[in-house]
Amino acid sequence: MSRVGWFSLLIFTSALFSSAQSRVPAGTPARIIVTAGHFYTQSPPLLTRDDLVVTQMFEPRPIVSLVPLRGERAALELFLLVDNCSSCEPGSKFEDLRRFIRSQPATTSIGIAYIQEGRLEIAQKPTQDREQAVKALNAPSGAKPSNPFGALAELIRGWNQNSSRHVVLMISNGIDPAGKERWQDPSADAAIEAAQRAGVTVYAIYHPSADYLQTDVSQIYAGQVQLSHVADETGGEAYLLSFGPLPSLAPMLADMADHLANQYELEFLANPVDKSSLQEVMVKSKVADLDLMVADKVWVSGSRPAKPTGDFGRR
Repeated sequence: MSRVGWFSLLIFTSALFSSAQSRVPAGTPARIIVTAGHFYTQSPPLLTRDDLVVTQMFEPRPIVSLVPLRGERAALELFLLVDNCSSCEPGSKFEDLRRFIRSQPATTSIGIAYIQEGRLEIAQKPTQDREQAVKALNAPSGAKPSNPFGALAELIRGWNQNSSRHVVLMISNGIDPAGKERWQDPSADAAIEAAQRAGVTVYAIYHPSADYLQTDVSQIYAGQVQLSHVADETGGEAYLLSFGPLPSLAPMLADMADHLANQYELEFLANPVDKSSLQEVMVKSKVADLDLMVADKVWVSGSRPAKPTGDFGRR
């Protein structure tokens, strides 16, 4: 081939390479937990990445992978966080919790923590010893009502990050007695931010204090709103029926167990950012009769990613 021919071939090849490079979408890898939480068929479908659409700022983002969190990827750390002021008729309901603990898969480690007058108390670090976790679980003895969300945020920030999923089941009335604004709670917002940043999913069960009948109804409702707010924005769910205690926790715990058995780790290319931060994201399903549960925001690393925190979970 002549020099002119080689030169023309080189130009053509370079043009193809440049064109291919220009088609590779720019983005920062980000991961978020997706739950097939509500489906209207006999069994949930096994999702693939082609079944989902991820958008940021109303623009689609490329999906890298969608991994079912089963088998070798099923590891889960679950903290039960009990508010000691939620002391209304807890006896039989905590038997439901003990059965729930014992029924968890071998891949699940369970921790027990309490909110005592707003303070976090770790009774048991995550363990696969079911009886050890059950032994650490006690029904609420009653305590001075206090804001529960500071303790939730402290639990999440102190949780050692690893390859396991991290989930909190919070049992509380959600009430901040000192709250000046009933419908906005900065401590609940701070807990949401901590959970979204760490990739922690929060489930909440509303359970009142023994004197709930003497409590201002608007205050009870505001507490339920905040519990729902925290659960929904972290990709979990809040369970409540009325202002009184649930007749049984068993149906709610079974529903939560179904959620945890149908989770995926979604990796996608997020819009690049200069500084590590939480970014809004939407994940939708193309599959009919299937609703997904996903956190509203995902942590996206920038040029200076934040250092991980947490030490109580270290072994």
